[in-house]
Amino acid sequence: MNVVEDTIAITLSVIIFFAGGWVFFMKQLFRDYEVHHHTVQLIFSVTFALSCIMFELIIFEILGILDASYRFICWNVVLYTMLVFVIVIIPFYIGYFVLSNIRFVKKGLVKILSLMVWIFYLYLFWKVGDPFPVISSSKRSLRLLSMEQGISRIGIIGVTVMALLSGFGAVNYPYTSMAVFMRPVTHTDIQIVERKLMQTMDMIVVKKKRIALMERDSRSQKNRNTKDASTSGVWSMLKSVASVGVGSSENLSTLKCEVSALEELSRQLFVEAVDLHTMEDRLEWSTTWQGKYFNFLGYFFSIYCMWKIFISTINIVFDRVGRVDPVTRGLEIAIHWVGLSIDFNFWSQHVSFLLVGCIVVTSIRGLLLTLTKFFYAISSSKSSNVIVLLLAQIMGMYFVSSVLLMRMNMPAEYRTIITQVLGDLQFSFYHRWFDVIFLVSALSSIAFLYLAHKQAPSTDSKLNNY
Repeated sequence: MNVVEDTIAITLSVIIFFAGGWVFFMKQLFRDYEVHHHTVQLIFSVTFALSCIMFELIIFEILGILDASYRFICWNVVLYTMLVFVIVIIPFYIGYFVLSNIRFVKKGLVKILSLMVWIFYLYLFWKVGDPFPVISSSKRSLRLLSMEQGISRIGIIGVTVMALLSGFGAVNYPYTSMAVFMRPVTHTDIQIVERKLMQTMDMIVVKKKRIALMERDSRSQKNRNTKDASTSGVWSMLKSVASVGVGSSENLSTLKCEVSALEELSRQLFVEAVDLHTMEDRLEWSTTWQGKYFNFLGYFFSIYCMWKIFISTINIVFDRVGRVDPVTRGLEIAIHWVGLSIDFNFWSQHVSFLLVGCIVVTSIRGLLLTLTKFFYAISSSKSSNVIVLLLAQIMGMYFVSSVLLMRMNMPAEYRTIITQVLGDLQFSFYHRWFDVIFLVSALSSIAFLYLAHKQAPSTDSKLNNY
């Protein structure tokens, strides 16, 4: 392929990925909101397109698509553009929209204050890399705008986010998909809780009616006492108010306390009824073929989680970093130990393509699902633009860090250009840092889910308490 054909291919890819980000923005994130700022939509779509282009270039490295010198230029253009978005554009607009939503900030000062906030962010962003050995000691004097300085600091934040999500996901997925962790629930249990809930609501209605009647009687009594006072004097009015008001106020306060207690009980019963219905649906789903498949995957991820925790611990204790990618190691075992006679270069290319392709698809899909859930959990009509920009920031850092870590999963001959573009980074540091954060996240998730599962009483005990 010549330069013109290479440019056309890359341009088509950019257009397709940009359109995909635009459609995801409109159909998923903002389907319940009116788009007030097309700038936010443009920033999100460009960040999504740049992220996908990076993964596409990795696959091109494996398959040998495009000229090597042209791929080198594309890597530089894509990474520098991503750095501009993650370090300059997105943080500035996050500060701009946050300040725009504050009422007491004058509109004329928003841009100036946004610039000041961005300068403060840039200072913090720069300081993030100081405590970590992310760049070789001989290259510490690199210029401020070099590729290594930006990528090294983005990698710290992105690898931390990746490790936190991976550690929690490796523990939470088996817990939510395996039938062994599901609480047994019958339809009778649900009916009992719903019956208790209806009885509680009826009692609340009856007591609130009594409170309303007592307040009405109290008002009418006060009106009568006021009329009597005009004819019989002040002293008789005070005696009547004191004799009637003390007993009624005590009964009224007692009823209000009882109503408050019953309302709290009704909330607990409602939450329990929802949990029982959810658990019943999960139990029914677990009996389907899809449920059995995910139950099997749960056992697989349980083994993976234990193995990953063990390997991470070994890597941290012995300061060990893998020097050989898993594809090369697997093929070496197949050739030297099993005795298979295979074409090493052929299978190395194709297995690397399949492995990286699976990592790319699962990474993009998993992150988009997580971002969608997070957006709907905390977004509102005012904060939606800020949250989308935060998600774009996380997405950019996440995928740049994925390239850093994915480099280790590629054979040496396919990662030459990536290594040259990323510069003289301490790649081993990011793998050790990932192991540390993954271990902390996984162990914390295990402890949290264990306590949550242990403290959740059984259905029978809950019903007895009610």
